[in-house]
Amino acid sequence: MLNQKSIKDLQNKDTIDHYFLLKRIELKQKKDGSNYLSLEFSDKTGSISGNYWEGFDEFLKEAYTGAIVKVKGSVELFNDRLQLKIESATFPENNKTITINDFLPSSSRDPEEMKKEFWRRVKKIQNEWLRNLIQKIFTPEKFERFSFAPAGKLFHHNYIGGLLEHTLEVIEICDLMCDISDKSNFQPPINRDLLITGAILHDVGKIEELTYETVFDYTDKGRLIGHIVIAANWVYGVCSQIPYFPEELQSLVLHLILSHQGKLENASPVEPKTLEAIILYYADELSAKTNAYRQIIQGGSELNSNWTKFHNLINSPLFVSKNPEYYHKNFSLDQKNSEDKKNGNTLFDQFDK
Repeated sequence: MLNQKSIKDLQNKDTIDHYFLLKRIELKQKKDGSNYLSLEFSDKTGSISGNYWEGFDEFLKEAYTGAIVKVKGSVELFNDRLQLKIESATFPENNKTITINDFLPSSSRDPEEMKKEFWRRVKKIQNEWLRNLIQKIFTPEKFERFSFAPAGKLFHHNYIGGLLEHTLEVIEICDLMCDISDKSNFQPPINRDLLITGAILHDVGKIEELTYETVFDYTDKGRLIGHIVIAANWVYGVCSQIPYFPEELQSLVLHLILSHQGKLENASPVEPKTLEAIILYYADELSAKTNAYRQIIQGGSELNSNWTKFHNLINSPLFVSKNPEYYHKNFSLDQKNSEDKKNGNTLFDQFDK
C-alpha cells in the first residue's frame, strides 16, 4: 500500500522520494553530445516525465518498462508542464508491501457488480442462437481477461476493468435507443437481440490486442491484426462450431463487429450498412468520447484558466465547467416567485397540472 502524494497532486518544487511504475525509457543526447535518460513514470492517477541527467549507468542496465522504481529528486516546471528532475532511481528489492496493483488505474465501479450486470443482460437475449454464441465465446478464462482488461491504451476507459465498463455503457445506450424506437412505432423495428449481441462482442478482441499486466500497450498480434479482426475471427469460428447456425445471422453479427468504428479511416474494414450497425457505431462513440473527455477534464485546467491543457488526441483544449449546483445556487426563492409572477401562466404550468 503506497503512502505518498499521487502524481496528480504533485506541485512545482515538491521534493520526491516516491515509488512509480516505469512507462518509457529513452536514451537521448545533450547539446554537448553526452547522454541522458528521458523517462516517463505513472501511478493510478496519471503519468509524469522526468530527466535523469547523470549517474544512470547502473540503472539503465536493469531498467525495463513495467518495472517498479524508487525515484528521488524534485518537481520542476518546464514549458508550463510539470516534470521530474531525477537525482537517483533504483529498483526496490523484495518489498512485499508494494505490488503492481498499487500503480495500475482501475474502474471506480465494483468489478463483481459489473460482472453480474453483464450476465443479467446476456440472459435477457431471447434469440437462442445469439445467446448460445455469447456463452461459447466467453469461456471462464476469456471472461476473466475481459473483466480485467482496459478498453484502450490512452484515450478512453484506459484502466483495469475499463473494457467491461465500456461494454456495459454501450449496451445501455443501445437498449435506450431500442426503447425510444419502440415508443415511436417506427418501421422497420430495431433487432434488439442482434444489436445487444453486437454491443457485447464489438470490443472482445481487445483482450488479445492489448497487454495490461503492467503498463498498457499493444501486443504484436494487436499491432499486426487489430481487435476488430481478432473478434471477427473468434465469432466466425464459434458460429462454425454451432450446428446449423443461420448464415445470414452470422453475417449480420460479423458486420456489427467489422463496422463498429464507423469509417474506413478509423480502421473499420467496412462501414455500417444496417440499422443496428449505425446505432452501435454511435453508441460506441458516445461512450468512448464521454469517458475520454471526462478524463481530460479531471486532469485539471491550466493555471488561472477555465480550460484544460491542449490535448493532442482531440486537437483542442476543453472548457472546464463548474459544478451544476453553481449555476443555480444564487437563485433564491424570492427571485423564483418574482419571475413566476412576471411570466404569468406559462407552458410549464399547463403541463405541470
